[in-house]
Amino acid sequence: MRKSALLLGLSTALALAACSGGSDETPAPEPTATEQADNNYADAMRSNDRGDTAQEQAIPDSEERPTMQAQVVLDRLGFSPGVIDGEMGMSTKNALLAFQEANDLEETGTLDDATKEALVRWQDIAATRVVTIPEDFAVGRFETIPDDPADQAKMSRLGYESLDEKLAERFHTTVDALKMLNPGGKPATTAPADRASPSPVDTASATPTPSPTATETPEGGATPGPKSTFAAGQQIRVPNIGADFIDASSDMDVDWRDTLRMLGVGSDQPDAAKIVADRSDDTLKVYDASDKLIAAFTITSGSSHDPLPIGEWKILGVAHNPPFAYDPSLFWDVADSEEKQQLPPGPNGPVGVVWIDLSKEHYGIHGTPEPQTIGRAESHGCVRLTNWDAARLAEMVSQSTQVIFQE
Repeated sequence: MRKSALLLGLSTALALAACSGGSDETPAPEPTATEQADNNYADAMRSNDRGDTAQEQAIPDSEERPTMQAQVVLDRLGFSPGVIDGEMGMSTKNALLAFQEANDLEETGTLDDATKEALVRWQDIAATRVVTIPEDFAVGRFETIPDDPADQAKMSRLGYESLDEKLAERFHTTVDALKMLNPGGKPATTAPADRASPSPVDTASATPTPSPTATETPEGGATPGPKSTFAAGQQIRVPNIGADFIDASSDMDVDWRDTLRMLGVGSDQPDAAKIVADRSDDTLKVYDASDKLIAAFTITSGSSHDPLPIGEWKILGVAHNPPFAYDPSLFWDVADSEEKQQLPPGPNGPVGVVWIDLSKEHYGIHGTPEPQTIGRAESHGCVRLTNWDAARLAEMVSQSTQVIFQE
């Protein structure tokens, strides 16, 4: 991940110098069926909690997944567990602590009895669902991202390396977790083999062979990304993330709306009056105007060489899908003899899909191409989140949002 003195080419003319390396406890009312059909820009893999689909009934999950179910609910409520993988890791503990704080429960960071009781109102939300990968989602230019910034600068976009990676970000998880949920490329299920096939409402092959036509040819000289496990038309089991309604009629930049769609992030987010990033537990908490905790995210925040800048800061602006100006002189671990580079935008860029510019020069809050490292790796001083959490936060904040960094 890289830090820069200036992010060029933004229509908002933000001065960018980067480093790299939810909602209320009661969800907003769901759109009506008519609204979902007519006004929801989310893709065909969007959540559907108004009843089981035919393919869900035909392909029931192979096991109960209580930890993943809790992660799914917490993610929907804005208390992000980071990657949803069914493991009780640090990010899930942070999400539980925030949920407990917001609901006046003892802060244990575990799924204790009181927390389970508080979550019981969402017990009908399944841990997973089965989706069919749409053709328009599977089509794309999947290329290996080179390590050298000079080679990255030659690309038009730092996009996903594979369909597998794109699907993992869409469902807030990892490629390994998707493979675990789909052994042999088929949804994990207790149903007999002859029932684990597409239902009459879904005639796509359950396990099609990935074909070259599923992706565009890489740009001249680019290296194709790794072969994907999944393909267009394939049914797969995924974490049952929600809160993904995107208002098709909203006044929003088209490219940014596409990014929210790609990440499974809804356009309706609460307003943040204050955000507090805490170095001691690697969390960023979001408060509303009444000082109520409404969202929380695990973050990566600085290092011994580039510590988190403690203090109060202002938000100067938000850049969606930003390019990145790579300046070696701003990195202690990069030789100054390297040349400056202008890197293209994309989810695999050094700052991911969004840059929230701060009044502290060279610092911001941003996404990452490596979501599994959040809270574990170090940054060059900035606050780093998963792309989907950064996108959600970007929809919450404004220039009036108070920013506090503390230890």
